[in-house]
Amino acid sequence: MTTQRETVQVDHDLFRAVYDSPASLPGRHRWTTPDSDVRRLEKLLGMPARTIGAPLWVSGDEPDCPKCGRRVTWFDIVSSALSGLHDKAMIATVILGERKYVNTEIPDAIAGVRCADCHTAIDGLRSFKCHNWAYAFEALEAVRERMAGGPGLTSAD
Repeated sequence: MTTQRETVQVDHDLFRAVYDSPASLPGRHRWTTPDSDVRRLEKLLGMPARTIGAPLWVSGDEPDCPKCGRRVTWFDIVSSALSGLHDKAMIATVILGERKYVNTEIPDAIAGVRCADCHTAIDGLRSFKCHNWAYAFEALEAVRERMAGGPGLTSAD
């Protein structure tokens, strides 16, 4: 194990063995992102509605924003990451793609996360993951095309 954050691709079997169970998430609390925030996340990323269908798990020491009391979710993590850390296409690929990634550091707090509603710094988030095992590659390409401003998927797809 390294002390610096390093993200490495792992094979499907290893990923499932380590991350399939929410019990594997570090922190005192484990929760899923509610549907309303999943829909906000899709809109933020420019994805068609209902593109994300898998549970989006979060874990940490405290599940709620210390200022406004809102439950912290993937929406907060992604909106914070879009502030210069990652681009929309990369995040969509992580959520919807077949490749699985893990961070190799001891689970210190996830740095740089702010509440999407009141912008308070969120300390104590430990992990986040998605159980989307079988998103079709062709559909992922259509979602990326739509996110880039092309026709991509339509509501009829």
